[in-house]
Amino acid sequence: MKKSDIPRNPSYFDTYINKVEDIELDLALQQSLAELDALNMDALHRLGDQVYAPGKWTVRDIIQHITDCERVFCYRALSVGRGDTPTLPGFDENIYALNAGANSRSLEEVIAELRLVRQCSIALFSTFDEAALRRTGIMFKFELPALAVGYILVGHQRHHFGVINERYLPLLQ
Repeated sequence: MKKSDIPRNPSYFDTYINKVEDIELDLALQQSLAELDALNMDALHRLGDQVYAPGKWTVRDIIQHITDCERVFCYRALSVGRGDTPTLPGFDENIYALNAGANSRSLEEVIAELRLVRQCSIALFSTFDEAALRRTGIMFKFELPALAVGYILVGHQRHHFGVINERYLPLLQ
């Protein structure tokens, strides 16, 4: 199914969904792996723990955040896709970041973890038929179909890679 098959974009998440072309979900997820592989590792290593403003996350924190969010959203997609539709709770991304320990790990380790999680997400979404992808559930405060979650994952990564390119990489100049 394509992005245009989402019955309505939930406005809270359209920032992410709109970063993805109207292509089949499996292709979008595969492209996101290629985007991960295309990261400029040399530049990211030179950045180290630099941040563009006080209190902002490091690049390793950002990548860990993408991974943690993906795990939470995949649980949500799994619940909805399999027909279990309780109201799924929200989570505090800042508490996750504070306790993730991303900065005690290498850049390669956090990227390898994201790659593995994305591969697991691809495997999960491949098990959903059209009916499963169309099923909706309440995720935090928003009704979402499982299909939207797949596009959120791709767009969320693109959003944060854009922040790295626009706000972090200029610190190297």
